Amino acid sequence: MRATRHLRPAMRQSTTDGLLLVDKPAGMTSHDVVLAARRAFGESRIGHAGTLDPFATGLLVLLLGRATRLLPYLDGIPKVYEATMLLGRETETDDLHGAVLRSAPPPGDDAIADAIAQLTGSLEQVPPAYSAKRVDGRRAYDAARAGVALELSPARVEVFAWRDVSRDGDVLRATIECGGGTYVRALARDLGRLSGSAAHLTALRRTRSGPFLVDDAVSVDDVRDGRASLRPALDALPTIPHVTLEEVDAERVLRGIAVPRSEDAPRAALVDARSGKLLALAEAADDRWQPRVVMRKVG
Repeated sequence: MRATRHLRPAMRQSTTDGLLLVDKPAGMTSHDVVLAARRAFGESRIGHAGTLDPFATGLLVLLLGRATRLLPYLDGIPKVYEATMLLGRETETDDLHGAVLRSAPPPGDDAIADAIAQLTGSLEQVPPAYSAKRVDGRRAYDAARAGVALELSPARVEVFAWRDVSRDGDVLRATIECGGGTYVRALARDLGRLSGSAAHLTALRRTRSGPFLVDDAVSVDDVRDGRASLRPALDALPTIPHVTLEEVDAERVLRGIAVPRSEDAPRAALVDARSGKLLALAEAADDRWQPRVVMRKVG
């Protein structure tokens, strides 16, 4: 009698491994959005690619399940914000929720243009007093609330462009394109100071983070009501090559074994030809793809 060949069942990817784009409303913290996603998808492992202040709205990029391991590799530049600033008043938080520290006559248009020019490019930016930065292990916002002024060190940030700048009386609006770690609140504060006046941020909306757009995001209500679907983990890596592997090489990758490399790129998303799903994020190692983040377990 001929021996029966036992085939391993097809490998499955957890339905809670994936990408979720959420349009955060004002009044919620980023953590509130994460909690809503945890309840909706029954998944405790959720990471985000950059928070938003409670008063801000717009794009939050969330990864769930095993996809959280892709966070260090996400392309999050540029970040694009629609910002609204009030000229003539500086607040302790650099936004609309802080007490007014000082007032000054609003600047002229030429002074604003000069300030914007100085706030474009590679900058040394001092974070807001009310920020999550730590000094000797203490959060800046905790110290500020306790009436203790911490000396925050400037950080190098990149502001690529101020676009669609418009003014209506004391209100200035602009679309700001910048790198990660940039505080738009601090840009408003510094614009006021550099223009010989004062200013603070009154509204902020993130419309883009790298290749991800708020137009593709779901609402928090959709998440809460179960109407939101996760996008595949592969969708989190749209800016690197997608390399499809047949069964033999796919099985090797799942065991962390390097496979032949054909693409001339430093990284690639290795995709299972059988399912179209992400197997692993890999890095180039000579003429091989070396798996760094394997998405699915064997078996």
